[in-house]
Amino acid sequence: MTGTTSSPLPPEPGRPPASAPVRRATSAGVILASVMGVELVSGSLQSFLTPLFGTLAKTLDVTAAQLNWVSIANLLASAVFAPILSRMGDLYGHRRILRVNLAIILVGSLLVALARSFEVLLAGQVLQGSLSGLFPLLVGILRNHGGEAENRRGISLMVAAIGVGSGLGLVGSGLVAEYADNPTSALWVPVATVAVAVLIAQFALPETTDRPGGRIDWAGGLFIGTGLVGVLLALSQGEAWGWTAGSTLGYGLGGLVLLAAFVAVELKHPEPMVNVRMFTRIPVLVVSVVALLFSFVFFSLTVPGAIFSSLPDDMVGYGLGLGALAISFAALPAVGGMALGAIAAPSVAKVVGDRGMLVAGSVLMAVGYGLTALAHDSLVPYLLFGAVSGFGIGLLQQGTRTIAVEAVAEDETAVGSGINELMITVGGSVGSAVVGAIMTANTADGALFPKEAGFTNSWWLAAAVSVLAGVVACLYRPRPALPVDLPAPGHRAASPAAPAHAADAADDSKGLLL
Repeated sequence: MTGTTSSPLPPEPGRPPASAPVRRATSAGVILASVMGVELVSGSLQSFLTPLFGTLAKTLDVTAAQLNWVSIANLLASAVFAPILSRMGDLYGHRRILRVNLAIILVGSLLVALARSFEVLLAGQVLQGSLSGLFPLLVGILRNHGGEAENRRGISLMVAAIGVGSGLGLVGSGLVAEYADNPTSALWVPVATVAVAVLIAQFALPETTDRPGGRIDWAGGLFIGTGLVGVLLALSQGEAWGWTAGSTLGYGLGGLVLLAAFVAVELKHPEPMVNVRMFTRIPVLVVSVVALLFSFVFFSLTVPGAIFSSLPDDMVGYGLGLGALAISFAALPAVGGMALGAIAAPSVAKVVGDRGMLVAGSVLMAVGYGLTALAHDSLVPYLLFGAVSGFGIGLLQQGTRTIAVEAVAEDETAVGSGINELMITVGGSVGSAVVGAIMTANTADGALFPKEAGFTNSWWLAAAVSVLAGVVACLYRPRPALPVDLPAPGHRAASPAAPAHAADAADDSKGLLL
């Protein structure tokens, strides 16, 4: 990664060219530290609320079922924000849209901190759902200012920062919930951390200079946003509403129709929100499916894992009997494994290749969750197996995010990354719905908690889906790098750090790729 200066804008017709403004180059270290800082904040926000749900239910006088809408609202908003913010970043500048994105998150955090009603809390969570746009925008800045090897290292550290931030958020809110007289005062901590991220985006990060120009395909954004909301709402609420209920079928089928309309519109649009032909490319298709599968496993087991850790064995016959603060600390081995996996991913890929790294991550997940299903009666093995699966998740998080970026042209970096984030959101939604159905099927009438088989079957399912991810990963084939010829006069040469981008330009002219 090298420090760069922003290129001056071309002069308006009829005016003499203005002298280029003198701008101080931003060093590679500052850029890397800044993107990591923003993702550290992002990770902490994603986990901070979890230990406080019990307190919020009492403060806002809502049931556990109502409180579940907090995560649903955040999830649905994430699916809408990710593609739109990503496309806007590619068109108008990643730093500019990042600042807008952080402002939205800051307003959402303020609403959550000030919430004295459930409706205000939900509104804040909807705005905080725009967190899904941060990673693609930051990757856009990173890629514009560095070569391929530096970008891989940067993405690794960004994913690790998310994991570390998630651990800090869990422990921090757990400590407040345990010892503070007014636990809801902890909700001001995210406000302060997001404000720090705003300052980083304002003063430490440079703007991207390579932008294709164009306009936003708002019709495409409307179709994909509303379609995903319908499908995800049906999946997340199908168990509560009934899978054959009119509302479930209406939202689900309506969402699918809108997504079909989105594909039809995008195929004909000259400047689509997402060029769906990108999925005809094997690397993009394989990585998208792997991202969906690992997120299916990872996000679906978060809540069941916390519940299992809290249940006392002497009362229900299984569980670890941990308190709120202990549960926060018990999550750290898995979070730490994920961070280490992300950091190790570039080295692993250098030894065994990208395909080998994706397969290795899937195998580690399968081993970790399979062993958990077999032996979960004591704390130490439970934590150890969590660290194993966490390491595999870290490899896959870094691997899929890196390959998703490298599979598209540089001026569409955020869109490529945004689609990967979208697949992660969809995978987590489907996984949560499936595991929720397993838990319900294993809960006796009138019982508060499922039978042990509910948790065991969920871990076996996670192991099986991880194996499937490994099988899909075996299909990955990197694109062969094309020889880089000398450019004709007046043409920009392909980046020597990423010769595969020359293939992007050639394929783009045929309308086959993003």
